[in-house]
Amino acid sequence: MLDFRMETFLTVCQTMHFTRAAELLHITQPAVSQHIRALEQEYGAALFLHEGKKLRLTEAGRLLWSAALTMRQDARLVKEQIGRLTGGQENLTFGATLTVGEFAMPGPLAAYLRRHPESRIQMQVADTKELLGKIDRGEIDFAIVEGFFPQSEYDSLVYSTEKFIPVCGRDYAFRRRVCRVEDLLEERLLVREEGSGTRHILETYLEGRNLRIADFSRRAEIGSIAAIKSLAAAGCGVTFLYEAAVRRELAEGSLQKIPLDDFAVHHDFSFIWRKNSLFAHRYKEIFSWLQGQDTEV
Repeated sequence: MLDFRMETFLTVCQTMHFTRAAELLHITQPAVSQHIRALEQEYGAALFLHEGKKLRLTEAGRLLWSAALTMRQDARLVKEQIGRLTGGQENLTFGATLTVGEFAMPGPLAAYLRRHPESRIQMQVADTKELLGKIDRGEIDFAIVEGFFPQSEYDSLVYSTEKFIPVCGRDYAFRRRVCRVEDLLEERLLVREEGSGTRHILETYLEGRNLRIADFSRRAEIGSIAAIKSLAAAGCGVTFLYEAAVRRELAEGSLQKIPLDDFAVHHDFSFIWRKNSLFAHRYKEIFSWLQGQDTEV
């Protein structure tokens, strides 16, 4: 358990406002100020700077913030490990982005449950930004994500490298001969919502060609990969998805890969946890086991 002053510090970092932090912690604003002053005296450095009505972290404050987040995460794991020593269940609490959770994890999790039938698994599916917040708050141990993350704050391993491909229905009728991504701009684009990993990868690729999603003449934003695949199979448009997400449909023939000469995109699924965690060895064991390597978990 973190020192109560450190919890106050983290809450101020979250709100960047002493009064709001006091409200969340159910203490007075002078108490919040007292906790922060005590930490500044202990570490011998100012943690916040006041710029008018705005509050920002100093360099020392950012360093302490990062370390405190890791300490809070480790404290939760210490409690879990002690519970296991007294006969508690094995717990696996982690996050995954939508594509990872739906198409990369079922097989490894099934194998894990066969080996640990009494275990309690909790996999939370959300976008990368939300999962990073859950790691920071100690709500999950680690995450497997397709999105980008600050490597200065998280340690990571490449879980897998996946192909990102354009697909359409088996009998889709293109408006023109298709060779380049520009040839698809007259088609309806079936795309995930803003903030999703697959959309961000497509946006990044298009930016490199001086294009935007808005350049497609027609668009449909769909928050479900299954729905996007069904619409594409029904001939309602073209889409860009990880090959892992459409492998079955490609094999069955309901979807086909669109042969573009200028589209060769690969992206990593990353296994991440808080940087400098005391439990790094544990995360590396879980990583190896999920990949099918013979490591005890």
